[in-house]
Amino acid sequence: MTVSEEIFISVDVETSGPIPGEFSLLSIGACAVDRPEQRFECLLKPITDQADPKALEVSGLSLEILQHTGLEPVQAMERFESWVGQMAGETGTPVFVGFNAPFDWSFVNYYFHRFLRHNPFGFTALDIKAYYMGSAGTSWEATRSSKMREQLGAALEGDHDPLNDALAQAELFRLARAKR
Repeated sequence: MTVSEEIFISVDVETSGPIPGEFSLLSIGACAVDRPEQRFECLLKPITDQADPKALEVSGLSLEILQHTGLEPVQAMERFESWVGQMAGETGTPVFVGFNAPFDWSFVNYYFHRFLRHNPFGFTALDIKAYYMGSAGTSWEATRSSKMREQLGAALEGDHDPLNDALAQAELFRLARAKR
């Protein structure tokens, strides 16, 4: 059996609320963890008009504006799938990496399955917080991004722009892996 190379892809999203389906995926940012210059980002048209005002405040996004400027979800997911495929190449296996991956994964997985009927990442995601907790032998509280940045000496900081957050997450994951 041939083992393919794992291609870690840091993914961050902004949404209109806490759960997919009832709320919309509004933006995706991603980068290859070990080649952060390889980047992807897009804005999506909302699939529902439901929104948690706090979610929109954090992201600075507007459902009304995205209705006119965002990509149709099927187009966005096709573009994202194509980019993921380019990062993995012929022999690589893409691995979804996120900071609080369960949240971001839930939207990305839902959108891939709803609009493309499959997910190029398969059925799993790697959570940076859990990885760090296990590898550093630390508490859950110590997995806050600010504490991890301090402990690992990370330079980048997230700002709720999904591409910037994906880049900051990628740095945290690279540094955490280097400490194992």
